[in-house]
Amino acid sequence: MSCLVALLVDSLHNVSPLAPQNTDTIIEITDEALVQLKILRDEEPEKERLGLRLEVMAAPGEEFKYDLSFEIVTQAAFSDEVRTINGLKVIIPLASFEFINGATLDYSERQGLIIRNPNKPPAAMIEGLVNDDEFSAAIETVISVDVNPALASHGGFVTFVGHDTEGVAYLTMGGGCHGCSMSKMTMLEGVQTTLVEQVPGVLKVRDITDHAAGSNPYYK
Repeated sequence: MSCLVALLVDSLHNVSPLAPQNTDTIIEITDEALVQLKILRDEEPEKERLGLRLEVMAAPGEEFKYDLSFEIVTQAAFSDEVRTINGLKVIIPLASFEFINGATLDYSERQGLIIRNPNKPPAAMIEGLVNDDEFSAAIETVISVDVNPALASHGGFVTFVGHDTEGVAYLTMGGGCHGCSMSKMTMLEGVQTTLVEQVPGVLKVRDITDHAAGSNPYYK
């Protein structure tokens, strides 16, 4: 099994992960990406028996991590789904379905292989925060309708983690905002202002993202 080149992750939309309704269309692979993947596959021994294994690691509160490798198709686990896309076998573990559903695997000469994924990682869980009441629903609505569309121009998004019942909303930032030196300013001046204005009871926001873990957030 041979690992592929590192991927640049492009989370374009604020869409909650859902289990795929049609596993035949779990992920789209563009013609450009197919050409490159077949070139890489054909460099491997036993190329006729290989499929592309695409796995998503989704730890709560962290950015998606992707593992792409070539694997002999007959060695796929019982729970894996195998699909053929224009002559390329694609193996997707069951645990990755909800996190990769609706994504696109693309290729560009400047960036290499790219996964554009509309799904978001699961939110971090912090003891003592509330995220399942009407107040939380109001915050999440404003984030979905107003905040994340504004951040999308920077390739970023925020995820609501919860509130402390005293007017503080806790958020994480992802995509182009993760690791960005301007993230704190964006949060305070943009996201906080919007939430305070539109959700009665929100007094301020707190960014709990580990920005030190971000790398090259401005990929555009």
